[in-house]
Amino acid sequence: MLRVAFTLFCMLVGAGSLLAQQLKPGFDKAEYLELLRLHARIADTTFFGEIPRPTRFRMIYRSSVVGLDNRWDLWTSANSTAVISLRGTTANSVSWLENFYAAMLPATGELRLTPTRTFKYALATNPQAAVHAGWLLGTAFLADDILAKVDSLHRRGTRDIIIMGHSQGGALAYLLTAHVRSLQQQGLLPADIQFKTYCSAGPKPGNLYFAYDYEAATQGGWAFNVLNPADWVPEFPLSVQTLSDFNPVNPFVGAKSLIKKQKFPQNLALGFAYAQMEQPSRRAQRRYQRYLGKYVMRTVKKQVPDYQGPAFYPSSHYVRTGTTIVLPADAAYRAKFPDNQDQLFMHHLFQPYYYLAERLP
Repeated sequence: MLRVAFTLFCMLVGAGSLLAQQLKPGFDKAEYLELLRLHARIADTTFFGEIPRPTRFRMIYRSSVVGLDNRWDLWTSANSTAVISLRGTTANSVSWLENFYAAMLPATGELRLTPTRTFKYALATNPQAAVHAGWLLGTAFLADDILAKVDSLHRRGTRDIIIMGHSQGGALAYLLTAHVRSLQQQGLLPADIQFKTYCSAGPKPGNLYFAYDYEAATQGGWAFNVLNPADWVPEFPLSVQTLSDFNPVNPFVGAKSLIKKQKFPQNLALGFAYAQMEQPSRRAQRRYQRYLGKYVMRTVKKQVPDYQGPAFYPSSHYVRTGTTIVLPADAAYRAKFPDNQDQLFMHHLFQPYYYLAERLP
């Protein structure tokens, strides 16, 4: 009798586990459309317009506004799947400040937010990995609240969590995904939680070495970067590549000494050509860090007086990150949404993304 009861218990536990795990790897058109429907509700009606309401999820929590005008919503479904919905850029100038605080910080380190609160992070294992300072700061302010809700969901049996963000929210989704997966690797977050990420209209979050680590951690169909090729935001921030952005073993190491060994006047000609190619990008990167790092940080500290972070990482080599799903911006789309220099975000808002996603095969 005890053996039968134990067998039934194991069967029930197994069945419950199967029911709890609903997420599947791979891009899912219906899943993305539903996420757009719910995520659009984080903005007002001028942003989501005629996009239908979500059918599978209901919102159970909305955070307070923190950091540089950051906020997030929590949605759940009947099958115990949860969605972390990260708000994008708002009309508030502070929100734009987060975007333009675009110097890079090391992908591993800590940020002091208040005298009693420090955000420790390890978003990549490669010591050359670096990420956007403003979006890292936004992630830092949201992380504690999100992790508290994730813990509560886990204790109630939720094992499937989708991270969703559009625009700036997509940038935050990259960094939050890297953060929670790192916590799982460190044993600080339950390993049986399956995270799946949709970054929608997201800008470039970091450098090539961050992209390598992020893509390795999410490969197998667990993270996507969905973009409209007519949208300029996925092309942001500006990127500057210098010779320092290459792996340590490369043909440029020792180039100067090799040039000096050449016979006169070849050594002068080659040295001049090398300097003409190398120096402009190096100067551009230093200016990038000065204006979008040091100068912007002064304004950031007016909003977050106790903020302290690590020294800026000497790179501005932003790259597109993650498995990319390109929406079909064909002639029919161009006719419906023609370019208009007076409407800079016309290709970036929810409506064009929803329109294009509906037309995916």
